[in-house]
Amino acid sequence: MGIQFLRGNPQAPRGHAIFIARSRSNSRIVYSTYCLVPPIPMSIAKYLPPLFAAQIPSEELQGAENIAGMPIPPMLEEGMSLEQLEALAERRSDDLCDIGSTSSEEVERMQMATMCSQEYAQLYANYISQAEQISKKPTEASIPEATPIEELDAEELLLQTLSERQKLAEVGKLVGMARYALEGQDKALLQDTQQRIERLARLLPDKYRGSEIAKAATSPTERGAKLAELYLSRAYKLLDEEYAEIPGIENAIRELKE
Repeated sequence: MGIQFLRGNPQAPRGHAIFIARSRSNSRIVYSTYCLVPPIPMSIAKYLPPLFAAQIPSEELQGAENIAGMPIPPMLEEGMSLEQLEALAERRSDDLCDIGSTSSEEVERMQMATMCSQEYAQLYANYISQAEQISKKPTEASIPEATPIEELDAEELLLQTLSERQKLAEVGKLVGMARYALEGQDKALLQDTQQRIERLARLLPDKYRGSEIAKAATSPTERGAKLAELYLSRAYKLLDEEYAEIPGIENAIRELKE
């Protein structure tokens, strides 16, 4: 499933997030952990006594050179309700991320926390890197004199730096967020998500039918969910030049729209 932002912006993650995951056997059970990306690079290997460091394989020491996303606790834990976690994220200004479903097995909950923390850390690293690149560009050369600096949209600039595949991936995440908002009857989240899908759709070539994806994603019907999935599948087939697969998808879209 990947990370779905219920609060916050995947294009500009804060570097600290509450992760939630639901139990596969009982959807009322919610597991959670806290992901932190240190603002200052940290190496565990630096703080290990030489005696301990000598006993750790070199490949593991290399992996400890730069700590990225850390789940705290290191395993998804049960104990708080979704409402409590939502309120907590709001009070602390944390990102709130749905990372899917998991089993009650401790190993799987630990692996899921670690993998999603790495994914979140990569999103944060991408955001910081792109923001630094934008800030280094000469202001006078890149900004027309007639454009007041307060009217510039930082998120729009970041989105424009993404490849077509990255833009489609973001659209896919937003489609999932839109369906989540519809299921929870969260009008504010749905409106915000729709605006973000439409913004991304404008940056994609017309052949991907971004506006149709946005329309289907925010439709309250089950048909809308299926159409959004088909439109996304079609877009990826175009991107990967798998043209032989497209007619079948087009037929399925036509049948749903009839």
